[in-house]
Amino acid sequence: MMSYWVLFIGIAVVSWLVQMNLQNKFKKYSKIPTGNGMTGRDVALKMLHDNGIYDVQVTHTPGRLTDQYFFDVRPSLKRIRVEGMYLDEQELFDLRRSLETIRDIIHFLTLTPNDEEQEKENSPYPALQKLAGDIIVFPQLITRINNILDKFGKIKDNASSELLRIRRELASTAGSISRSLNAILRNAQAEGYVDKDVTPTMRDGRLVIPVAPGLKRKIKGIVHDESSTGKTVFIEPAEVVEANNRIRELEGEERREIIRILTDFSIIIRPQVPAILQSYEFLAEIDFI
Repeated sequence: MMSYWVLFIGIAVVSWLVQMNLQNKFKKYSKIPTGNGMTGRDVALKMLHDNGIYDVQVTHTPGRLTDQYFFDVRPSLKRIRVEGMYLDEQELFDLRRSLETIRDIIHFLTLTPNDEEQEKENSPYPALQKLAGDIIVFPQLITRINNILDKFGKIKDNASSELLRIRRELASTAGSISRSLNAILRNAQAEGYVDKDVTPTMRDGRLVIPVAPGLKRKIKGIVHDESSTGKTVFIEPAEVVEANNRIRELEGEERREIIRILTDFSIIIRPQVPAILQSYEFLAEIDFI
């Protein structure tokens, strides 16, 4: 029995050493420029041969198999099974990229280079194809997410008609505030109340004008803050107070509308969570392999 365990441990150690050696070789050869003429197959064969492995066949298959966008949002999917919970913006972005990865892997494993259905017995990877056989892809969900998020994972302006209205009013109001502040600032600079190089800045989410404390009464408005040195105070001119208040209101409306959009999507996806989790298990297996 002791000799069995010694042999078992010896084999495990050797396997680990070979694996580490292969990984180091891969890191080395993956940095070789393609200009050296080596193909991926050449690199793979060299890695195997350098480690004394000659009975493994390496074949080239067109296409690309990748799991680079495996973002594990399973905890988030499980959370939204509770009514009222929703996926936030980042979680939705991660879900989209993962669903796209699952779709691409299934496509890679089940279609021929000519994009025709491939018979199982002719598949170059029958085991992986069998593993992928019952996995569901979700093109409709990806399309729905694409209608909500842009390519950078941010909520689109037209994710809903209400959000589009809010953001247009936000942009219009912010532009109006900027024009009014610049006009007030130019007048204050002409009167010598404000230095020539001063520009409007933000304090507590509101556009304000930096002014020397001794001249703060020259500009009618609300003092929101002062610099750490006490040499500058930040005034919100009275002419833009109402518009700045409206900006705050619109920002609140924007947040509520985004939550509504995400909540509505989570209601749609909730019945499909078990199937998505099954597809995630497949992606986790591919990632492990």
